[in-house]
Amino acid sequence: MATAGLAGIRIGTAGWRLAKGIQDRFPGPGTHLQRYAARLTAVEINSSFYRSHRRSTYERWAREAGDDFRFAVKMPRWLTHRQRLRDTDGLDTFLGEVAGLGARQGPILIQLPPSLPLEAETVERFLGAVRRRYHGALVCEPRHPSWFCETGERILRRHQVARAAVDPPVTATAGEPGGWPAPVYYRLHGSPERFRSSYSDEYLASLSEHLGTAETSCRWCIFNNTGSEAGIDNGLTLQALVRKSDDAPIYES
Repeated sequence: MATAGLAGIRIGTAGWRLAKGIQDRFPGPGTHLQRYAARLTAVEINSSFYRSHRRSTYERWAREAGDDFRFAVKMPRWLTHRQRLRDTDGLDTFLGEVAGLGARQGPILIQLPPSLPLEAETVERFLGAVRRRYHGALVCEPRHPSWFCETGERILRRHQVARAAVDPPVTATAGEPGGWPAPVYYRLHGSPERFRSSYSDEYLASLSEHLGTAETSCRWCIFNNTGSEAGIDNGLTLQALVRKSDDAPIYES
């Protein structure tokens, strides 16, 4: 398995499907997940956004990936896009399923629709309900400009929810981490062409420095430019850059 933490930083992609053109970079027997987890330290499960998975499925994924690997999990769109945070119907089911990951579970990602503005009372109720049920790491990716203000930051900090640093950013501040200080979570969609464009070596070198100086041992970078081979390429390149750093503490959870 890949070295745990890689100097305190977890790097992966949105999903672990290995396209034919990159399978030779993940040699060996086993499932796509097993081969992926032998080279990278984390993955973001996006399929949970679209459909439910049995707890036994999460348990199987945890076994396949091994002890040193972690999974971030995207919250279902039923909660974020259809109910628009106004109800928690389905939340308990989702959390019960995801618990199958056990100690290999990383942050839960709450990605919001671009059309959803900050409605303070609604958000307070929803995050309060989540926190009464779940005490692990939470990351929010708001995509409406109204979220990037003092009120939005205050609400996220109150409920210990990190705000993802996203590229391309919807505002000037959206490209930097915000909210609760841990985890630091970069979510990179590809720019200028979303889901396909690759990031330059210069960008990845700068990102490695930002991750290395973040004031928390819980640091993630997920590449969502997986419509091409760019996501895997960028993840492996960033991982190689991070391995050169000897300054950051080892990731412990």
